[in-house]
Amino acid sequence: MCVTAVESRPAGVALTPSPGGHRPFGARIKAFVALTKPRIIELLLITTVPVMFLAQQGVPNLWLVFVTCLGGYLSAGGANALNMWYDRDIDALMDRTSQRPLVTGMVSPRECLVFGITLAVVSTLWFGLLVNWLSAWLSLGALLFYVVVYTMILKRRTTQNIVWGGIAGCMPVLIGWSSVTNSMSWAAVILFMVIFFWTPPHYWPLSMKVKDDYERVGVPMLPVVAGNKVVARQIVLYSWVMVAVSLLLTPLGYTGWFYTAVALLTGGWWLWEAHALQTRAKAGATGGKLKEMRLFHWSITYVSLLFVAVAVDPFLR
Repeated sequence: MCVTAVESRPAGVALTPSPGGHRPFGARIKAFVALTKPRIIELLLITTVPVMFLAQQGVPNLWLVFVTCLGGYLSAGGANALNMWYDRDIDALMDRTSQRPLVTGMVSPRECLVFGITLAVVSTLWFGLLVNWLSAWLSLGALLFYVVVYTMILKRRTTQNIVWGGIAGCMPVLIGWSSVTNSMSWAAVILFMVIFFWTPPHYWPLSMKVKDDYERVGVPMLPVVAGNKVVARQIVLYSWVMVAVSLLLTPLGYTGWFYTAVALLTGGWWLWEAHALQTRAKAGATGGKLKEMRLFHWSITYVSLLFVAVAVDPFLR
């Protein structure tokens, strides 16, 4: 489904600071940090570091962990800043994004664009010179995919935006592996696919909660163009595939009993929550009775526990 990009902005919302406007230094620093979306980057690091432990089959070089994480923060931060620069028109119209730095005028569009491009360049060189060039190209590829493919092409045009756009969020897994080995492995590919199938059922419950925001700006997130029953069915389908893929590591010899036990327990609970959401959706539950955010919050716990198990498992084999 295609939609027309929204160009309008609400009256009285300034996307650039007024001449002579007061912008305290401390608030400006916080605004630039906010451009990097630190809470999202936390999830990216959760998937990067454990994979480094798996690749090393033990404790990786701690300096390498530090430079990889910092490089990942700079790269993802640059991508997020460029995402805010491009989406500043619809951010001004959505309740949940109305306090972003470009909407409030704490950071100007030009400043944001320069900031994002600078982080992109610095992070690529950082990876190339301090980690390896395979990791550098992977990080740059993730940044370009998120900004160009997801933000500029997919987000406002198709209900599959978060499905394919989520590839950018899968890349830290590959970067974590390549930073240790300077190569790729089926283990990294499997964990990449876990995050790929995790992303839609992670994000769609949140989209169900804030679908009025997306509908207002013409962004065709699946809950905007489909009913709750359709969305819940898709969540269940992706959830089953995700759990099945997560269990492939053990028969292929990359993990042992501990990871398998955690994957089964956490995956089982995920499927319980996904089916419960589908049951409520089929019954016509709406608003607070739908309880869609239960699965959203659990999805963060799930990926955290699963990747902790990835890091711990090598020590128990």
